[in-house]
Amino acid sequence: MTFKGVTKKIFGCQVKSNFKLRRKKMKKVLISLFALAFLFVSAAAFADDIELAKKSTVEKILQNKQLRVGFESGYLPFEMTNKQGEYMGFDIDLGKALAKSMGVEFFPVNTAWDGIIPSLVTDKFDVIIGGMTVTQSRNLQINFSNPYIVVGQAVLLNKKHEGTVKSYKDLNDPKYTIVSRLGTTGEQAAQRMISRAKYKAYESEVEAAMEVVAGNVDALIYDLPFIEKMQAQQGSGKTISLDTPFTYEPLAIGLRKGDPDFLNYLNNFLVQYKGDGNWQRSYDKWFKSTDWFDKVGN
Repeated sequence: MTFKGVTKKIFGCQVKSNFKLRRKKMKKVLISLFALAFLFVSAAAFADDIELAKKSTVEKILQNKQLRVGFESGYLPFEMTNKQGEYMGFDIDLGKALAKSMGVEFFPVNTAWDGIIPSLVTDKFDVIIGGMTVTQSRNLQINFSNPYIVVGQAVLLNKKHEGTVKSYKDLNDPKYTIVSRLGTTGEQAAQRMISRAKYKAYESEVEAAMEVVAGNVDALIYDLPFIEKMQAQQGSGKTISLDTPFTYEPLAIGLRKGDPDFLNYLNNFLVQYKGDGNWQRSYDKWFKSTDWFDKVGN
C-alpha cells in the first residue's frame, strides 16, 4: 500500500471516530436537556402542590361558600336531632353562628364518633364542633381552638344508693357496677379514677343512663350537662345527680394541623361570640331550660 493510501485510511478512521464521538456527546447533551426540562416541570408541579397545601381552610370555605361541621348527633344538649329530622343544640348554634360570621352556608355532617378525627384529617369536613374534650392524645392528631365551654364528669346514681354513695370515690368498690359510653372521656375517667368498680361500656350514653334508671347498674359516669338533663327528664324518683364535676374538661373546636390562619379566626370568633351575648343566650336555652325536651326525636 502506498503512503497516500495509508494516510487516507488513517484519516478516514479519524473522521469516523470523531463523528461517533460528537454523536455521543450530542446524545448526552440532549439527555441532559430532557432531564433538566423534566426537573423544571416537576419542580413547578411540586410548587403548585405546596401552594395548594398551604391554602388556609378559611379560603377553601369562602370559595365553597359553605362551612362543613362534623359532629355526632345524640350528645344532649350539644347536638341532637329533632322530630322533623333537623339538627339542634348548643354546638349547632355555635356552628351556625360561625358560618354566619364567614358569610357562608352551615353544612352539618353527622359522623360516627369513632371515625370523627380521621374524617376531619381526610377533609370530610372543615371543623369538629361536637362536644369534643381537648385531650393530649387527640391534640397529637389535630389542633384545637380555645375552649368554648368547660365541663366535667359527674355521676347519675340509682336512688337506692342515696345517702350511701356521696361522691364518685364511694363507687370505687367491686360491689358497684358503673357504666359510660364507649370511647369517651367518661369511660376514661371511670377506668382511671373508679378502677375497682365493675365497668360496662355502651355505644350510647342514653342507653347507659336508662340502665341506671331501670336499676340494672348502679351509676353512670358522664359529662355534667347530660347527667343534669337525664335527671330532669327521666330520673324523678329513680335517680339522683351527684352534680359536682370531678374532672376538668375543656371542649373546643377541632381543626386540621398546620393552619394558623384558621386557628386565629376561630379564636377571635369565639371572643366575639361570647362578648356579644350569643353564647350566654344559647347556654340559657339549652342548659337552663327544659322547653326543648319534647322536640327531641327518637
